[in-house]
Amino acid sequence: MLAQPFEKPVHLWVGLGFPRQLNTVFDAYQFASEWGGNSPEQRAATCACKAALAGEVDPETARGVFVAFARSKDILVEDATIPVWRKEQPSHV
Repeated sequence: MLAQPFEKPVHLWVGLGFPRQLNTVFDAYQFASEWGGNSPEQRAATCACKAALAGEVDPETARGVFVAFARSKDILVEDATIPVWRKEQPSHV
């Protein structure tokens, strides 16, 4: 089953500092597989997610390995506080 949800989503900074939320093992697997590079952390995240998709490990184990990868690349939003952009109020109000 590809939509194995995490108990708590993983929040990342991508692109030019835009937030992205990963909700499932498949989301994390896809992100780690498409990440440029070939670091040991990236390989571990990809393997852990693949194992979770195959039912060999639970989704939270894969999440933990993926979070370690994201932290090593400095793209993890540690406190999961993502800024909410508000439409600016007109200056005359």
